[in-house]
Amino acid sequence: RNFYYITMLRDPVSRYLSEWKHVQRGATWKTSLHMCDGRSPTPDELPTCYPGDDWSGVSLREFMDCTYNLANNRQVRMLADLSLVGCYNLTFMNESERNTILLQSAKSNLKNMAFFGLTEFQRKTQFLFERTFNLKFISPFTQFNITRASNVDINEGARQRIEELNFLDMQLYEYAKDLFQQRYHHTKQLEHQRDRQKRREERRLQREHRGHRWPKEDGNTEGAVTEDYNSQVVRW
Repeated sequence: RNFYYITMLRDPVSRYLSEWKHVQRGATWKTSLHMCDGRSPTPDELPTCYPGDDWSGVSLREFMDCTYNLANNRQVRMLADLSLVGCYNLTFMNESERNTILLQSAKSNLKNMAFFGLTEFQRKTQFLFERTFNLKFISPFTQFNITRASNVDINEGARQRIEELNFLDMQLYEYAKDLFQQRYHHTKQLEHQRDRQKRREERRLQREHRGHRWPKEDGNTEGAVTEDYNSQVVRW
């Protein structure tokens, strides 16, 4: 079988705030094994950010202060090949080298996916999905600009802190937006070319059809018509 890998990316700040609100309501990822190279990370490699059953009621500051919070740069981590950097073992290589490899791996995997969309561009995402897989959705995608994340009122300092914590995701998202727009405009251009070709073909068929509607009559028929007309004149 051929498997097509697809994904959706989101503005890193909005995505981070959305996850914080989700965790604040009691969501956890306890069942996630975080498998890498055939094993899960040890407690030393991936400590938890909270001692209880969940992190209900966590403040944004507490959420940001946990250095082991997997919300940080989540999109890069989930797209990259973690085995390249020793999985969750942070002593495998220095941080700078690790970040460079993770970002490059995430970009490469994203580029090689059959399709990816952006939450902030719903209609364009629908257009690309339909053209990529030759499918049609029953109804158009809806762009919801009012979300839990958009309802969070944060100051500029908090926004900058979130961007710093997600600096890899910020770079990935800029790359993704550029690649997404390239794919969109390229697909649009191909569609316009096909439409022009289709119209030219239709016009050609119409011309051929008009050419066959009134075939020329041979000389005998033309003579018979003339003779009949002259006969009528004599009788008149």
